[in-house]
Amino acid sequence: MSDPIDEILALYRRKGELSYGEGVTMSAHALQAALLAEQEEAGNALVTAALLHDIGHLLQDEPEDIAESGVDTAHESVASAWLSQHFPPAVSEPVRLHVPAKRYLCATEPGYLDELSPASVLSLKLQGGPMAPAEVAHFAAEPFAEAAVRLRRWDDLAKRRDLATPAFEHFRPAMQQSLRR
Repeated sequence: MSDPIDEILALYRRKGELSYGEGVTMSAHALQAALLAEQEEAGNALVTAALLHDIGHLLQDEPEDIAESGVDTAHESVASAWLSQHFPPAVSEPVRLHVPAKRYLCATEPGYLDELSPASVLSLKLQGGPMAPAEVAHFAAEPFAEAAVRLRRWDDLAKRRDLATPAFEHFRPAMQQSLRR
């Protein structure tokens, strides 16, 4: 079996330059999210989750503009399922919940929806829109809901063209420390 971190890095080398649909590449978005988590001293598992939250897009062979075609690829579920083979729930669960966290914040935080980028608003519609009250209660009861909301906020901020980030290798120790034991 190959090293999962080497697999991850190879995947980003192969596909990381794909557009994220926000004016940055998939790699830039991942690195920015991880840097923001690291700056908040989020801990290795959550830094790893921030770095890998959108890896589901890279694991699938869908066109970059798939959302514009009206298709939700459920990238968060694909990512979480793949990550759970190598990482504990502290990594895979916030990843699984980062899309529901957007829906949750749209339902519970006044003004949040207005701050979303056009691409995020489009994907929100495909993902079910803001949560209904019963969904809000169910999400809030999830063990990793708070971590998912933190991840969502980094995700929202990780779309800048001017943010310098370290390379993926910088985050290798956090990933290694987060691997299943």
